Amino acid sequence: MSVSPADDGLWCRRFHPAPEAPHRLVCFPHAGGSASYYLPVAAALSPRVDVVAVQYPGRQDRRGEPLIDDIATLADRVHAALRGWDDRPLTFFGHSMGALVAFEVARRFERDGGGPVRLFASGRRAPSRYRDENVHQRGDDGIIAEVKAMSGTDDRLLGDEELIRMILPALRGDYKAVETYRCEPGATVACPITAIVGDSDPKTSLDEADDWRGHTTAGFDLHVLPGGHFYLNSRAADVMRILDEHFAAAPAAQAG
Repeated sequence: MSVSPADDGLWCRRFHPAPEAPHRLVCFPHAGGSASYYLPVAAALSPRVDVVAVQYPGRQDRRGEPLIDDIATLADRVHAALRGWDDRPLTFFGHSMGALVAFEVARRFERDGGGPVRLFASGRRAPSRYRDENVHQRGDDGIIAEVKAMSGTDDRLLGDEELIRMILPALRGDYKAVETYRCEPGATVACPITAIVGDSDPKTSLDEADDWRGHTTAGFDLHVLPGGHFYLNSRAADVMRILDEHFAAAPAAQAG
């Protein structure tokens, strides 16, 4: 697996490298999630799009590393790791917590004079929309109940005590990062934003998703798909269609 000069191979995963692709998609996982969640996306888009999935510390092969329970710090680290991956137009896709991380990483790229050509914010209310939540302060059973309610983790996994112990620290740290995040007032990106939300998502109302339009100085569109917080598990074909339409119209890297 090749890595960029700025990445040590820990942060950026390419499951189906497409070095000649004219586009690159960077995928940011949800709370408790890992880079491998986006393996089917990489398989579906290769070789037309080079897909890079971000691996946060504290999970899978990075389980022994300290967790990062602060969105700003996590965005700083991801931004540093992604330097060198911008040799072709970047598109960001983040689900749930990943949407916030993607937004903050995009802001950091823009400060350097670059940035993605579009940001897809999936299953997450706009950064300026705050809810008073405290899942990270609950006991283990409370966190497990929350994850089950979101249908983001296979119930068979949640019935395995050893696996629960493995994922709970990452879940708690990620929930803390999300629940303590406060968006800088008036924060925007210069790229267009596409928000995607499930029509029955208990974590993001349609109004909260629509408010992403206030965080871009470019275009905005909203897609509402059937389903809850993890609508994309059952509506993968719809998500891929939206991405395909974007890449068909997006600026491409020049050959040679």
